[in-house]
Amino acid sequence: MLVATRGDDGEGKKSPIESTKKSDRTPTATLSVPQIPSRLPTGLPSDVPTGLPSGFPSLPTGFPSDLDSLLPSRAGDDAPYYLLTVGECFDISDSRPGRAAKKSCHEPHDAELVELAELDGSFATDAALKKKAAALCERPLQRKARSQPSGTVRGTLVQYPDAYGYKAGIDDVACSLAGDSGSGKHKLTKPLS
Repeated sequence: MLVATRGDDGEGKKSPIESTKKSDRTPTATLSVPQIPSRLPTGLPSDVPTGLPSGFPSLPTGFPSDLDSLLPSRAGDDAPYYLLTVGECFDISDSRPGRAAKKSCHEPHDAELVELAELDGSFATDAALKKKAAALCERPLQRKARSQPSGTVRGTLVQYPDAYGYKAGIDDVACSLAGDSGSGKHKLTKPLS
């Protein structure tokens, strides 16, 4: 709390808050508009460099051939697996790995997302990523599968980035229960319990 007082200090002097000096000047606001040049430049400078400077790192090579599976889709309900939310149902795309066609859980569908886990650490190979992704999904999938009616779930689906995707910043692992573990004909027909 701040308290300010005014008054005499007993010797007839005024406290520093008071002032006996008055100013006749009243502040006024001024407005200035910048001048616009009458002629704007039309060309680029002649000394603009055209190549990369020496020592500048080159772009990485060896991107996966299914790079479009790493990018969100603009059309329909087709999306990368890592954009699914827990409880969403989907069909698996055999022609577009890493993609999922969102479906209503009340219609026949291939799988339902049980958990979205996150990778951390460094992984030099796809095999190392696969091992870590499977470990992240093991318990949540076992726990959810135990609570399903017999014969409902026939497989699991673990989706994870390859080494290039992981280096690009995709670190999500989708842990799903499926009607069949392969491209069988058994589908889930309602939400998991």
